[in-house]
Amino acid sequence: MPNNHAQSITSLPTVLPLFESKDFLEQGNPIINQHITALSINGIEDAGFIYELSCDLLFSLRDNENSYKSYRSELSCFLHWCFDVVKQSPAQISRRDIDKFVAYCQQPPKALIGYYNVAQFKLDKATGQRLPNPLWRPFVGKKRLGVEQNYELSDNALKTKMAILSSYYGFLMAEDYCERNPAQAWLNHSRFAKKHKFLVNHDDIDSLAFTELQWSYVISSVEGLAQTSPETHQRSLFLIKLIYSCYLRVSDVSARAGYSPIMGQFTQNKQTGIWRFNIPQSKGGKQRSVPLSNALLAALIQYRQYLGLSDLPSSNEQTPLFVRHRAAGRGRESGLINANLGIRQVREEVQKIIEYSADCAEADGMTEDAKAMRLLSVHNIRHTGITHDINLHGRPLSHVQADAGHESIDTTSQYLHTSQSDRHQSAANKPIDTLSGI
Repeated sequence: MPNNHAQSITSLPTVLPLFESKDFLEQGNPIINQHITALSINGIEDAGFIYELSCDLLFSLRDNENSYKSYRSELSCFLHWCFDVVKQSPAQISRRDIDKFVAYCQQPPKALIGYYNVAQFKLDKATGQRLPNPLWRPFVGKKRLGVEQNYELSDNALKTKMAILSSYYGFLMAEDYCERNPAQAWLNHSRFAKKHKFLVNHDDIDSLAFTELQWSYVISSVEGLAQTSPETHQRSLFLIKLIYSCYLRVSDVSARAGYSPIMGQFTQNKQTGIWRFNIPQSKGGKQRSVPLSNALLAALIQYRQYLGLSDLPSSNEQTPLFVRHRAAGRGRESGLINANLGIRQVREEVQKIIEYSADCAEADGMTEDAKAMRLLSVHNIRHTGITHDINLHGRPLSHVQADAGHESIDTTSQYLHTSQSDRHQSAANKPIDTLSGI
């Protein structure tokens, strides 16, 4: 049996199909996992993170088979180009790089062109494992009368490819993996732009945040749940307040490979006396420290008191930040209760709170607000904290930029906006001559 397995491994395709069919996606594939780990070790540090995010996007499409297959095909092709050809993280890709990707897709290496569709994975009966199919190729050409034709990428296929890639980057931006959409930028400057209006809506940033009213429903709802069901929702209450107040990404508060958030990340600055939350490694390998507001510090004390801990943590305290209520069923922490929530658990817990808050808003007659709230997720809480601090609380952009971990002040500036009514009122009241009557 080991010999058969070794023989199967040696007959793997030159380019590996990265994503299983929808029925096997969650189980993962050991060969692909090893491949992603090797990429992470050999220079593309966030390969594992981007792969996890990509699987999450595909998993969300599992109920639409055509969409699942289309996205799986395009993501496999694009990540092959990023990882194997240019050896860059998708976060590093620019609009000019997308030009190079398009050129690569228009004239791919002949060894990567197949002329009939085959399954990307197949069962090896000798080992009982699903293995990448050595006959699979990322590009499929056409035959005419049994003769292989020169590979061509039609305009329609290119538009579909770039639309999916733009959607993919939109998802990555919502997940706070990156701050730009190079595929959309390419479309905006392509020959398709005017005809098909692939244009960025610069007001989209507004839709990433809860309004004041919607956010008030979220906070009041989770506070009520924390009082009636503290054993379940004291954790939810502090989790949501922490993400909002410190503009945290889901990965900052979730257990993942090489990271598990602990109470010792809360430390006090000896000079200012201000408490802060330290993030040892976030998007792009960055380290940052976010100061706590007085309101969040009070929430931390309340949360720790409920857990039976001292009011404030010591710098070396190893207590997990958000422990599970039930033991993990699988994975590295199978059977453990005293372990941090993973990314998926955090998403699911917060999503339940948002949906409950939307139900409360709808019960009060706020139908449109409830509808809008149900389209938002845990990732939008970070955007809400940034938006509210800039537009409602008047924090300087440079302060928010540092706390949010934005590379550029331009990214932070996108959150600077006013409502239409405020804009109209300020326009109505502005004078022609400010010195008139003096």
